Amino acid sequence: MSLFSRRPPEHRHNAPTIELEGVSVAYSDRPALEDISFQLRRGERVAVVGPNGAGKSTLFNVIVGTIQPSAGQVHIYGSGPAEHTCIGYVPQRNSIDWRFPVTVWDVVMMGRTARIGLLRRPGRQDRLMVEQALAEAQADHLARRQIGELSGGQQQRVFLARALAQEAEVLLLDEPLTGLDTPSQQAVLSILDGLGSRGIGVLVATHDLGQAAQFYHRILLLNRRLIGDGPPAQLLTSQMLSRAYGSHLHILPTTEATIALADECCSDEEMGAGVELTG
Repeated sequence: MSLFSRRPPEHRHNAPTIELEGVSVAYSDRPALEDISFQLRRGERVAVVGPNGAGKSTLFNVIVGTIQPSAGQVHIYGSGPAEHTCIGYVPQRNSIDWRFPVTVWDVVMMGRTARIGLLRRPGRQDRLMVEQALAEAQADHLARRQIGELSGGQQQRVFLARALAQEAEVLLLDEPLTGLDTPSQQAVLSILDGLGSRGIGVLVATHDLGQAAQFYHRILLLNRRLIGDGPPAQLLTSQMLSRAYGSHLHILPTTEATIALADECCSDEEMGAGVELTG
């Protein structure tokens, strides 16, 4: 394929945005994912919940095509993940070198590279897309700032803007709210909330069980295997969470409800305050 332009695969009408069929991944014969199957359709907002080491980041890398499964298939709108430009990936903040000397505008413009090619200069339409994405992510006032100067919440909004400038039709966000204060979390959630009406699907890895219960249409409960796939009320119960978290889950009975706290030696911001359960 030419470096000057990329022609993404055609999307099959009525195909799921993402479909995994029996996907397994192993590192040095140690299973990271085992027989994972699920679908994500247009406009769905789905949380991937599970303990550390459950395979959440591996799952995302399989979907974007940077890790090849040892078994099974991944389809994006009916074809393999390679060369698709419709997937926007926002990795964990601690995996990014924030010292790199680049402005917010440059970071968001990187989202256009897959559309315009590596050796072509951005045109008027590309600049317009970057402006619109920054405005939608409430980050237009940051355009000339160095990315390393920003707060955690601002950095996350910038990476959301990059995905929007890419014209992503599905976003994968790996623990996007970890370490953010409450106003920053609410700002990011507000942006995500507006994407469903445009048909953009959202798949989010999160440790915050309370937020998963309140904000997402579906839960994928993961611990190498898919423990469950369904609405929060069905999966965020003491029985289901115990199957996923095992000894890392502490059940605290109260007079009104049962509160589950997942204890993974993480900070309160990473784990959230807990979630009320029905059984």
